Amino acid sequence: MDRKRMEDGLAVRRAVLGDEYVDRAMKNADAFNKPFQEIVSEYCWGLCWTDTTLSRRERSILNLGMIAALGKMHEFELHLRGALRNGLTEEEIRAVLIQIAVYCGIPVGVDCFRVAKQVMAEARQKA
Repeated sequence: MDRKRMEDGLAVRRAVLGDEYVDRAMKNADAFNKPFQEIVSEYCWGLCWTDTTLSRRERSILNLGMIAALGKMHEFELHLRGALRNGLTEEEIRAVLIQIAVYCGIPVGVDCFRVAKQVMAEARQKA
C-alpha cells in the first residue's frame, strides 16, 4: 500500500463525500472489509481523483453517468451529494440526468430524478 496515496485519497474523499460519510465508513471497517476501504481510498480517490487532468466537477459528471448506467442508486445518491459539493448547479444536474435518461433509458432516468429531487431538497434545507 502506498501510504501517501491513501492519505491524499482520504483527503479528496472527505472533500467530495464529506467527513461524516468517510468517518462512518472508516469506523465501520473491520478485519474483513478494512482492506477494501483502503483500496477505495488509495486507488479510487488517491490515484484517480487526485489526477488534475480532469476537474472534480468533470469527474462528478462522469461518475453520475457511469453509476446510473450500472443502476447503483445508493452510490448514485452518494455521488450526487458529491457533485453538489463539487459545484454542480441544479440546472447542470438536470442536464446530466436528462442525458442519462436518453442514453441509459427512461426507467434509470426516473430513478435518478427521484434520488436527485430528495438530495437537492435536503441540500436546500441545509443552505
